[in-house]
Amino acid sequence: MNGRLVAALESGGTKMVAALSRGPDGIVARERIPTTSPQETVRALVEFFEREQAAHGRAEALSIGTFGPADLDVESETFGFITTTPKPGWSQTDLLGPLRDVVGEVPVVFETDVNAALFGEATWGAATGLKNAAYFTVGTGIGGGLMIDGGLVHGSGHPEMGHMRVKRHPDDPFEGVCSFHGDCLEGLACGPAIEKRWGMKAEDLPKDHPAWEMEAYYLAQACVNVLTIAPVQRIILGGGVMHQEQLLPMVRKQVTYLINGYLDLPEELIVSPELGDHAGLLGGVALGHRRLADLDEQN
Repeated sequence: MNGRLVAALESGGTKMVAALSRGPDGIVARERIPTTSPQETVRALVEFFEREQAAHGRAEALSIGTFGPADLDVESETFGFITTTPKPGWSQTDLLGPLRDVVGEVPVVFETDVNAALFGEATWGAATGLKNAAYFTVGTGIGGGLMIDGGLVHGSGHPEMGHMRVKRHPDDPFEGVCSFHGDCLEGLACGPAIEKRWGMKAEDLPKDHPAWEMEAYYLAQACVNVLTIAPVQRIILGGGVMHQEQLLPMVRKQVTYLINGYLDLPEELIVSPELGDHAGLLGGVALGHRRLADLDEQN
């Protein structure tokens, strides 16, 4: 689906990826911007959208998928804000406001980065045709998104599956890196946790390092927790840590072991994102298209 032009942003703790796009084959402008201070980062995003809209035309929708926690309540005074995030300096940052000012009075989508990635995979990737799926991104932090009956799940806020409690590995004395919870899933299994525990970045660890068995143990628990709460048809594992090709089969094996025959697991249950590292950005475009289509139906 290459449709109307959307101003899309995937907002991450390490980098921001901004684009003007009509779909997977219609990205007309794209830029990666480091996530530094809110002031510096937002200014760079504003400059990107000003420059690229002048060159390529104005977007018809603005769609943001952001790290969180974030305020997704359109009725809230802080709608579009990043709220109590562990990312230093970013708590209570208005991310949406300055971008809405530069893009103009267009329909807006403000979602979590993982929900956006999940929607992208449901539209153009590994969850196409499925109504029930989950997505975990494992990188600077860990986030989780959930889709039930074709709709992204929200409640009083949004899912915070990266901060679920997991059983500690028997050989792991590490205290965890989460500034709020210490040894939650993110605190034990995100990229910075791997680096702090082992004294080496994940991408520099050998494939046979014991780090990967431990990582698989924690990520498998997250998958099992989702399966016992919301029996999804597919779980997609993305993010920089999942670039380690040996890790996905290890997670699958651990999930089978932990389930121990209790559930009938679907084939191809745990997979990589077909959209790769573009899932969040393209998910934002897909959400923008969905918002425009919904408005067209109402009018």
